Amino acid sequence: MDPVANAKPPVRLRRGNLSGLPKSVRTPAYERSELTPGIVHIGLGNFHRAHQAWYLHQLMQQGQAHDWAIIGAGVRSYDADMRERLLAQDCLTTLIELDPDGMSAEVIGPMIDYLPIQENNATLIRTMADPAIRIVSLTVTEGGYFLDANTGAFDIGHEDIRHDATNLDRPRTAFGAIVSALNQRRENGLKPFTALSCDNLQGNGAILRNCVVALARLSDPELADWIDQNGAFPNSMVDCIVPATTDQVISQCLALGIDDHAPVSHENFRQWVIEDDFCAGRPPLEQVGVTLTHDVHSYETMKLRILNGGHQLLANVGEILNVPTISECMKDRDIVAFFRKVQAEEILPHVEAVPGTTAKEYLGLVERRFANTAIHDTTRRVAFDGSARHPGFLLPTLRDALATGASIDGLALAEAFWCRMCAGIRENGSEIEPNDPQWENLRATALASKDDPKLWHQQRQYYGEIGDSTHFPAAFAFWLNAIWLNGSRAVIGEYVSNGSESR
Repeated sequence: MDPVANAKPPVRLRRGNLSGLPKSVRTPAYERSELTPGIVHIGLGNFHRAHQAWYLHQLMQQGQAHDWAIIGAGVRSYDADMRERLLAQDCLTTLIELDPDGMSAEVIGPMIDYLPIQENNATLIRTMADPAIRIVSLTVTEGGYFLDANTGAFDIGHEDIRHDATNLDRPRTAFGAIVSALNQRRENGLKPFTALSCDNLQGNGAILRNCVVALARLSDPELADWIDQNGAFPNSMVDCIVPATTDQVISQCLALGIDDHAPVSHENFRQWVIEDDFCAGRPPLEQVGVTLTHDVHSYETMKLRILNGGHQLLANVGEILNVPTISECMKDRDIVAFFRKVQAEEILPHVEAVPGTTAKEYLGLVERRFANTAIHDTTRRVAFDGSARHPGFLLPTLRDALATGASIDGLALAEAFWCRMCAGIRENGSEIEPNDPQWENLRATALASKDDPKLWHQQRQYYGEIGDSTHFPAAFAFWLNAIWLNGSRAVIGEYVSNGSESR
């Protein structure tokens, strides 16, 4: 008898179908019709559902936080597709945990609605102004905060920000909608909500505060002062590897007996560290493993520099060499040798220990996670938006090294690999499709840098004063020329064997 032919067909994911899912699939133990909202989350992609929403789900499974349900929101037209998919399945999500020893699935349900995507963001503003909403959280990507590339300050000259400053009743951006909602709350005699960034930015809460307050000040200085004095913008550090949903993930979900049109796969690791600074209450997240602290900085420095910076070490050269996933990069003898040498000699020395782990121990954890063959995390996904990720994840370490006279050779090579990748052609001759919001300019500069390397690091919007240093330009030019002349593998061999002595 063929077990596949006699297997039950997958069950369409809907609230009324939960009892019909396979017994191996964990489902909400709480009555979702009794949940009431407390959080609006803007930018509701895979990461949020596998991370922040999962923590809320764990609390709800314990009979807590039923008044902290999530309402999803987006401010861009492409969010409409996700809204349609999730509303069709009552905002339920299947999370597939991928581990080399096997995979498991659970259905989570802390999200109860997804607001319509509107050009004027009227429904979003009205919802955030409701006194029931006590936290507005965001995952809008590192490049979504309108930061001036040279100064790091909020870009008040951006066209969308100028529009929002004079049209708070119909803002284009998430920040304009937040300011508008806070203005309504002030007029109605309500407290502000806590605004919680969950993006990979050093000091993300401080950055979010500056964005919101600066935009408010362009419209109403008194409103800006009220927000600054009464609001809360806690810093946070988030961590979980969550690949993009592919046809393979959907097939895995079907194989588990669930017909979910928007499943999420993730690794078997999560971490969330939040500054305990909330102005309108919070769920008891510490009861499900979240670290509440007043020192987020050391945690985020460790994670951003070792894990996120390490991702860039792997992904850029992985793209050049046509190595498709991060786990395969970790199996590539040359790439992993480059990764380990840069980490040990040039990143770890600038990372302090946090309670419970040293930088070296954390690197060991990261290596095990990156090597998880069950996670099909593509080099393309990880290399995406290098124009935001290099300044955020690798260049801070490079600045520290230059300031202290420490080695920069491997970091200069990492930047040369980024430049070479942005030329848009792999070493096997295949094309690297556009993979950055600034791809057109990056590609033109990368190609021109083949003959004149300084053109790359003269992009001050990314490198700032780094290009003016004594040591970096020479090291960068040496490695970039060598990559074009001899190929990436030969250059890695030269670096691993000799490092700066090769020059």
